[in-house]
Amino acid sequence: MHMKKKRHLVLVGNGMAGARLLEELLERGASETFEITVFGDEPYGNYNRIMLSHVLAGEDGEESIYLNEIGWYAENGIDLRSGVRIVDVDLPAREVIDATGERTGYDVLVIATGSSPHFPPMDGLRREDGSLLPGVSGFRSLDETRAMLEEARSGHHRRAVVIGGGLLGLEAAKGLQNHGLDVTVIHSPAHLMNQQLDAEAGAVLRRSIEDCGISVVTGARTTGVTARTDDGRVSGVVLKDGRVFDADMVVVTAGIRPNTDVGVRAGLVVERGIVVDDQMRCVDQPVSDGGGGQVYALGECAQHRGETYGLVAPLWEQATVLADVLTGSDPDAAYHGSKTSTKLKVAGVDVAAIGQSGPEHPDDEHVVFSDVRRGLYQSVVVRDGRLVGATLLGDTRKSAALQQAFDRGLPLPEQRVELLFDLGSGGGEASVEDLADDAQVCNCNGVTKGDICGAVASGCTSVKGVMDATRAGKGCGSCKEVVSAVVEHAIAAGGGTLTEDASVHWYVPGVPLRKDELVAAIREQHLTSVSAVFAALAPGGAEDAKSKMGLTSLLRTLWPTEFVDERDARFINDRVHANIQRDGTFSVVPQMKGGVTTPEQLRKIADVAEKYGVGMLKVTGGQRIDMLGVKKEDLPKVWADLDMPSGYAYGKSMRTVKTCVGTDYCRFGLGDSTALGIAMEEKFQGLETPAKLKLGVVGCPRNCAEAYVKDIGVVAIGNGKWEVYVGGAAGASVRKADLLATVDSPEAVIQLTGRFIQFYRTWGNWLERTYDFVPRLSIERIRLVLVEDSDGMCAQLDDEIDAACAAYRDPWKEREAPDAPGRFSAPALPLIPLPLVPKRPVGAPGGTPRDLLPTPNPVEIVSPNEEALMAGAQQ
Repeated sequence: MHMKKKRHLVLVGNGMAGARLLEELLERGASETFEITVFGDEPYGNYNRIMLSHVLAGEDGEESIYLNEIGWYAENGIDLRSGVRIVDVDLPAREVIDATGERTGYDVLVIATGSSPHFPPMDGLRREDGSLLPGVSGFRSLDETRAMLEEARSGHHRRAVVIGGGLLGLEAAKGLQNHGLDVTVIHSPAHLMNQQLDAEAGAVLRRSIEDCGISVVTGARTTGVTARTDDGRVSGVVLKDGRVFDADMVVVTAGIRPNTDVGVRAGLVVERGIVVDDQMRCVDQPVSDGGGGQVYALGECAQHRGETYGLVAPLWEQATVLADVLTGSDPDAAYHGSKTSTKLKVAGVDVAAIGQSGPEHPDDEHVVFSDVRRGLYQSVVVRDGRLVGATLLGDTRKSAALQQAFDRGLPLPEQRVELLFDLGSGGGEASVEDLADDAQVCNCNGVTKGDICGAVASGCTSVKGVMDATRAGKGCGSCKEVVSAVVEHAIAAGGGTLTEDASVHWYVPGVPLRKDELVAAIREQHLTSVSAVFAALAPGGAEDAKSKMGLTSLLRTLWPTEFVDERDARFINDRVHANIQRDGTFSVVPQMKGGVTTPEQLRKIADVAEKYGVGMLKVTGGQRIDMLGVKKEDLPKVWADLDMPSGYAYGKSMRTVKTCVGTDYCRFGLGDSTALGIAMEEKFQGLETPAKLKLGVVGCPRNCAEAYVKDIGVVAIGNGKWEVYVGGAAGASVRKADLLATVDSPEAVIQLTGRFIQFYRTWGNWLERTYDFVPRLSIERIRLVLVEDSDGMCAQLDDEIDAACAAYRDPWKEREAPDAPGRFSAPALPLIPLPLVPKRPVGAPGGTPRDLLPTPNPVEIVSPNEEALMAGAQQ
C-alpha cells in the first residue's frame, strides 16, 4: 500500500506563539500529515515569558515557568533544534539557512521570531565590540533574567536604575528591590504605564510604587550611561537635563521591536512587522507557491491590518486560526484582529486594562473614581451605549463583569457608576453565576466560562483537572481565583462534589502513592533501586524522569548501606559531584569544616586553580572557597590534586556548617562555636535530605554566622548552655528560626541536631525546605516529639541517623570506577536550567507524626527540562 508522503513544516521560533501553534497543530492531528522541525534561538524548551518577573522577584523557580520541556518535542515527533538561529530564507529553493550555513528544506514555513528589547540611543551604552556595557541588561529572556538574578543576589551591588516605567520596567524594579537593591525607575513619558493608563491612573500607580520604596522619575529622557574606570562596569545614567543617577545595575525596558530580520532578508513585505493577511499568510510573496512554498508569520513579529500585538491573547487567537488553515480543519478560518485587555499584578498592585484608557471622542462618557491615598483608581469609557474601555487599579474585582460587557456589547445600566459599584446592594465582586457562558475567564488562553463548564460536564471534578483540560490559568495566572470559582459553581450546579486531584499528594509524580504508602511499599518489597521502584509501583512499570531524584534521595534514606545506585537516576550535579554553571563548566567546592582552613589547603587550591585555568575563585556565604569554571573532563584530576573532601555545594544534602570565631580569639565568645561546628560537619557531612540543609553555629547571641536564619542554628548563651533553632531562611524569603530547645553540652547539641535531621528526612516532603516543614508540623509538635519524646521515637531516630552517618563515603575519594573516565570525557551542554524547586506547601500545622503521614502536606513537584536534556548527553 502506498503511503502518502508527509509535508515538511518548518517553524522558525520556539517562543510562546510558535509553541502554541505546535499544540494547536497536534490537537488537529497534524503529525499524520506533517513532519515538523522547529528552530529556536534559546537552548531550551518553551517557557512562559510573562512569568519571568516572578522568577526575578524570587517568587517562583525558573523550572515552574516551562510550558513544554525538551522531552515534550521528542514525545510528539517534533525535531527541535534548540539554540540554532535561522538567519535567512531562500524562497526559490524552499530552504532556511542557519547561522552555521546549514540549509533545511521546507514545504510550509512559519515565522514566529517574536520581538527583542528596544535600546534607545544612549551615549556609552555599548562597548567597542557592540556588546552592552557590563551591568546593563534588557529584561526579555530567561538568560537575561538569570544574569540579573545572579547579580542582584551577589551582594556586590546596591543601586539599580530601570529605564522605562511600563509593565516590564515596574516588574523589574520590584524584583530587584526584593533582593535588597535601592531602585529608581526613569520614564520618558509623563506618567507610568502610559500605554495602558491615563494620566490620573498613572499618578495613582506612581504613589503606590513609591510607597513600596521605589523611586520614580517621569518626563525625563536618559541620554547616556557612565562606566567605572577600573573595570568598565556601568556606574550610572545621565538624563537630558543633566541629572546623574548612580547605578551598579541598569535595566532597559523601553519597549520591544518585532524581530523581522528573517523576513527582510527573504524579501517578504515588512513594515513594523512582517505583513500578513487574515489567514496569517505573508502577503505579496515574491515567488508563487510553485517556487517559494507557503510562508506564514504569527506572533509579535507579524503585522496584521496595520497592528502588531505584544499581548498573549492575540497570539493564541492567531495560532488557532493558522492551525485550522494548515490542517484543513477550517480552510476558511480568518483572524480579524483582537480586542486588547489585560489583568495582572504590577509590582504588587492589581491592574486591569480593557480597551481604551480614556475618552477619544467628544461624546464619550467617562466615569472616574480615584482615591490616591488608598491606591485606588477605577474608570469606564462608554460610547453609544457600549463599553469601549475600563481601567481598574488597586481593586480589580469588577474586571470579569466589565470584560464580559466589553466583549459582548451587553446593555449597560443607565447609571454608569453601577458598572463600578453595586449601589445599594452591599458591593462586592460580581458572582460567577451571573457570567454568560461565552464570557472569557482566561484572557491569555481564550477560555470561556462555557469551556470550563464543558470540562466539568465531561467528567473533570477538580480545579487542576479543569485547568489541565482547558489551559485556563496556564498563562499569566491572574485568573486562577475566578477559574476556581467557576469550577466550584459548575460542579455544585450539576449536583457533583468538588474533588482534589489525587496527584497533589503523591511523593513523586510518576508513582501514585503518598509518602507513607510509598515508604511502606518500598520496605515491604525491599526495593533498593529507582528502577525497581518504577517496575513494582509505577503504572505499567513506566519510568518518569521527574521522579528519579526524589526517589534516589528517599532510597538513600531508607537503605543507607543497601541502596543500589543507578547513574541515570541522578541530576547532572550528582552524577559528576559538582555544580553545573550557565556556561556548561562546573563549580568545585572543597570542604572547609566550620569555615576553618590551613595554609596547606590554600596552597593546594591556588595551585589547582592555576593548573586547570579556573575562571574564578569565590569565597562563598558558607565560608568556603568556590572554584568556578572547571571543565567537566578535568573534574577527576582536580579532585585528586586537591586531595580535600567534597563540600557538597551541589546536592540536596547537608551542605555546610557556618561558624564564628568562637572563644579562642573573640572577646565576646560564650562557647567554642568553631570546634562544635567542625564536629557537626564531620558528623553529618553529605547526608541526603529532602532539600538542601544549611547550618550555623555562633559563640554568642551577636549572631555573626547568622545562626538564627539557618535550617539549623546553634547559639551559645553562656554557662555551657546552647540554644538550638530550626526552620530559618535567609534567601528570597526570610524567616527567623524557631527555638527547639536549650541544652547544656555540645554533645547534646549534636544529638538533638541529628535527631531533627533524621526526623526531617523521614517526614519531610521531597524538596520541602525546613522553613516550610517546621511551620507545617508546628514547632510545638516537633518539640514534643524530639525533646519530650512524646511518641517514643527518639531512640529510633538516634539509631537511624548514626547508621546513615556511618555509611558516608566521600564521592571525590571514590572514583566510582570503572566507568568514571568515560563519564567525564564529554563536554557539558551550556545553559542548563536550575534544579527542581517546589512551590510552597500549603496546610495547617499540627497533628502527630503518625497522623501526618496518611495525609501529607501536598507539594507540587515541578520539573525543568534538565533530565530530558541531559540524560543521554551527560552519562
